[in-house]
Amino acid sequence: MTAIDGVGSRGGTLAESVVERLREEIISGALPAGSRLLSIRKAADAMGVSKNTVVEAYDRLVAAGLVAARKGSGFVVVHAPEADGGQRPRHVAEAVDIASLLSAQLEQSFQIRVGDGRPPASWTEQSEIKRHLGSYGRAPPADTDAYGSALGFLPLRQQIVRRLAAQQIEAREDNVLMTFGANHALDLVIRGMLSAGDTVLVDDPGYYPLFAKLALAQVKMVGVRRTPDGPDITDFTAKLAAERPKLFFTQSLGHNPTGGSTTLPVAHAILTAAGRHNLTVVEDDPFADLPLVSANRLATLDQLNNVISVGTFAKTLSASLRSGFIVARRDRIAALAELKMLTTVNSSGHVERLLHRLMADGHYERHLKRLWQRIEAASFSVQGWLHQAGWRTFSDTIGGYYQYLMLPAGVSDIDLARAGAKESIFIAPGSVFCVDKQSPLARGIRINVSRAEDAKFYEFLLRKL
Repeated sequence: MTAIDGVGSRGGTLAESVVERLREEIISGALPAGSRLLSIRKAADAMGVSKNTVVEAYDRLVAAGLVAARKGSGFVVVHAPEADGGQRPRHVAEAVDIASLLSAQLEQSFQIRVGDGRPPASWTEQSEIKRHLGSYGRAPPADTDAYGSALGFLPLRQQIVRRLAAQQIEAREDNVLMTFGANHALDLVIRGMLSAGDTVLVDDPGYYPLFAKLALAQVKMVGVRRTPDGPDITDFTAKLAAERPKLFFTQSLGHNPTGGSTTLPVAHAILTAAGRHNLTVVEDDPFADLPLVSANRLATLDQLNNVISVGTFAKTLSASLRSGFIVARRDRIAALAELKMLTTVNSSGHVERLLHRLMADGHYERHLKRLWQRIEAASFSVQGWLHQAGWRTFSDTIGGYYQYLMLPAGVSDIDLARAGAKESIFIAPGSVFCVDKQSPLARGIRINVSRAEDAKFYEFLLRKL
């Protein structure tokens, strides 16, 4: 992946500089096997970087096999690399490169964060709902600190089943598995249903953290062109026949990064073709709870026969809660629950009790209505700015936080992002989201409407475009 200043490039980020510095010390023997690295806090102070940067650097050293995390000892040098110079395995390097945009989002170092994937805290946990998040004062049951069922907190799963029923999806409590957010859910699906060398289809452009996970699992990704109406059916059916994939990962509503939503005819065509080839579809659905969005969800049409639905509270409540869920056939949920027990034992019972309270008391529903009003107003405002300037967006559908600005011919998304970084404007270049870097859709930028109110951003675009 070509990277942007402040976002990621080999040797170009602070984390990569820390990695290279420590790798050289390990290779030279200055840090022999058994040596303990500085704690994250001390390393951050010593190197003049953030704790997040040190965490990322240490994680890369672990992935390269140079360092291991030892309980009670922190990070310990395991051994010096072989003759390959300690380079990360290719699939690990590709995954880290893809995920570098996420690193920039976590760093919080930009004044204008129009390329961020999440809404600002003032839209979610610092809004009126903060009163209810902070009022979790009722005495919890005596078994609150126990691990509980691997499926997750039963009353919350029952609330989710009620919401699914309102969205015309028939499910029971044992069709729902709670997770640590959508990314954990996708990781469980990948681990549980794919092996190295398998092939999957993905939206192109699509959700780049998913691409990183697939690269790490050494799974072959084949992109399906995205249109304003959803996946390109002609491209989908051709690649379905030629590649014989095991899974198709897609977003139907408020697609990230284009903002479009799948229409009913396209949804029907996807399920028909998938059924002919016995293909399982994984539908990532972060905006399903928002009111007034399109009901053309694959999970609704399929009723969980060949569709696995992934939900999350990160986009509607708070990414910090780290809670999501998988909805699927009971046999699939049972298998994924076993994998969840092996990898994380369980998800957070405390967080799930809090979410149940918010739903049961009606706070979540009222919050969603207010959030949707803000999304609508911000989306119309951003569209007005962009259209007034004569620029074209990929889709004018409103279903989530995103609009996708198509750049004029001759304008590089990477160069634009670099220029933005110099002015403390975080821009998400389209090529980061694309499997096919030569695709015309790679020449665009994702705009988060919840973070695009600053006139400096539009002034910047007017100068550069």
